[in-house]
Amino acid sequence: MLTEPIATKVPHVLMEHGHKRNDPYFWMNQRDSKEVLDNLQEENSYCEAYFEPINGLVQGLVDEFDARIDPNDVSAPFILQGITYQVRQMEGKDYQQIVRIIGETEHVFLDENERADGHPFYELADWSPSMDDQFLAISEDFIGRRKYQIRFRNNQTGEFLTDLIEDTDGSIVWANDHQTIFYIKKDPETLREFQVFRHRLGTDSSMDQLVFQEDDERYYVSISKSLTDTYVMIHCFSSLTSEVSLVDADHPETAVQVFLPRQQGHLYEVAHHESGFYILSNDKAPNKKILFSSDFPANLESCEELVGHDASVLIEGINAFQDFLLIEERQNGLRKFKIKTATSERYISFEEECYFLGLGVNDAYETKRLFYTYNSLTTPSSVFEYEIETGDKKLWFQKRLLDPTFDAADYQSERIWAIANDGTKIPVSLVYKKGIDRVTAPCLLYGYGSYGYTLPDTFSATRVSLLNRGFIYAVAHIRGSKYMGEHWYEDGKFTKKINTFTDFINAAEYLSMKGYGDASKFYAQGGSAGGLLMGAVTNMAPYLWKGIISQVPFVDVVTTMLDVSIPLTTGEWEEWGNPQEEEFYEYMLNYSPYDNVRSMHYPAMFITTGYHDSQVQYWEPMKYVAKLRSLRTNDNPLVFECNMDAGHGGGSGRSSERLEIAKVYAFILDLEDIHQ
Repeated sequence: MLTEPIATKVPHVLMEHGHKRNDPYFWMNQRDSKEVLDNLQEENSYCEAYFEPINGLVQGLVDEFDARIDPNDVSAPFILQGITYQVRQMEGKDYQQIVRIIGETEHVFLDENERADGHPFYELADWSPSMDDQFLAISEDFIGRRKYQIRFRNNQTGEFLTDLIEDTDGSIVWANDHQTIFYIKKDPETLREFQVFRHRLGTDSSMDQLVFQEDDERYYVSISKSLTDTYVMIHCFSSLTSEVSLVDADHPETAVQVFLPRQQGHLYEVAHHESGFYILSNDKAPNKKILFSSDFPANLESCEELVGHDASVLIEGINAFQDFLLIEERQNGLRKFKIKTATSERYISFEEECYFLGLGVNDAYETKRLFYTYNSLTTPSSVFEYEIETGDKKLWFQKRLLDPTFDAADYQSERIWAIANDGTKIPVSLVYKKGIDRVTAPCLLYGYGSYGYTLPDTFSATRVSLLNRGFIYAVAHIRGSKYMGEHWYEDGKFTKKINTFTDFINAAEYLSMKGYGDASKFYAQGGSAGGLLMGAVTNMAPYLWKGIISQVPFVDVVTTMLDVSIPLTTGEWEEWGNPQEEEFYEYMLNYSPYDNVRSMHYPAMFITTGYHDSQVQYWEPMKYVAKLRSLRTNDNPLVFECNMDAGHGGGSGRSSERLEIAKVYAFILDLEDIHQ
């Protein structure tokens, strides 16, 4: 008989707006204390004991994954600075090799396995050759906290320079002198990206020059380079407002120039062209419009409007090439690309309803061709080469599964429209194996619904194992994403956040009502802000779910949003609201999963976190589990696992990733009494 860990309660009163909350697990935020480590050890031991009887199922799933996915899996070849590369896996190795291909000759350009050797965690965040190909800059994390070290290698000798830059966000942008890079530093306490520095090879990083600093804690900073290679671009942004500044890439020591000064509520992006600047702006245009200016504009009014606002079409991005403008659009939830030349317009689009369309590597400003990626819920990824002048396309690369029995035609995907409480139609993408009895099938429903992030309808080689066992897999495109445009996002944030949760609940109800899954066999899964979704829908409608998978869940909303010392908090106020204001405090308190755990029956739950997570601190799910154990009134499984060597993205390496997926599937399959 397994004995659940019971955490110690220590009274702790939190006061805000005259309202008292008692948080007996507040002590769990004492990182590295004996009490915290002991409790996590107990939880991990309990998790290990829970899975012991089904370890055969877990291993069987891992073996399936390994048999389906080529151990020597490769990415599509891609062209960077005129040189062809390919990312490859090797049998028996956890990490990738980056291979350089010149004519018929191939050689390993960078081996992550060598870099990861001796480390329990490894992540290569970025790699970038200098424009003259003499040097390679790489950014790496050996802990999982997303604080990256930047190092440099001489490509001729293979030796690494002594230069070392610590605590960056991982971004690397080379200037055109081949000796200078720009990078970003994080605030050591909040981990907010807020400073841009300039480093010259061969100098100590303590001598690096501060180029830009953003003092407003609502804003984050990122960097990139224009496709023309003319400018290093500094992007300063919050959820509501943005500002772009430029540095002359030929003269990296020149001063930063602000392109358009920020105005509250104005979000814009800039794409440079030799003739001027294309501007993607939301000024009086929620779904964005495209403007043009031949120089730095004095204001928006001085710009020429090229593409006006369309309430039915969200413009997600623009890319300015020498002979054409690429416009990324989303209409009725579906992505398509518009190729706009001086004389014509043409679309790249598909007739399906559950697919993903994305850009490949297209870094050549003068290109006459475009690489784009396509896959769907039933079809592995393909990369196509598209001729701009003729519109002809050809297959450049296609991902193939090792399993000879896999046939995409054996699976069915479709999109249905659930009806929300307020009558809004909620799109739901789903996939299942043909021939199953849908009415009696178990269903796993996935969701996110925050930050305007739209879940892509992508293929998963591991998910096939679930489909082959009779599951329906569904993705609810709930409000809080931008699946249906900017208004879809606005209707799922601030004091409309609860729409996100009720949409997900309504999607589950509608699926079973329409015969897509047995109502008694519904499971839900989400991570990070999707873990907040899991916590909210579990409290609001526990009767709907047989099981919940909640990964690195953001569940202690009110306490976290009140604590400005916690990484990333203040910048989040433009997403969730600032609970220092009473209106937002009361609204958050109404849905915060941790604050709304109560004495009632809960579904089976598998909750995971990483001890080094910088996005959602480990103690949020830790506290949540302790409170659930204390208050729930039934004995359904409640399993919590904290990876002591991982951050927000889970363990590193493909074996760790596949094991984590296998454990999730095994947890669900065991509840369905499916052990083969």
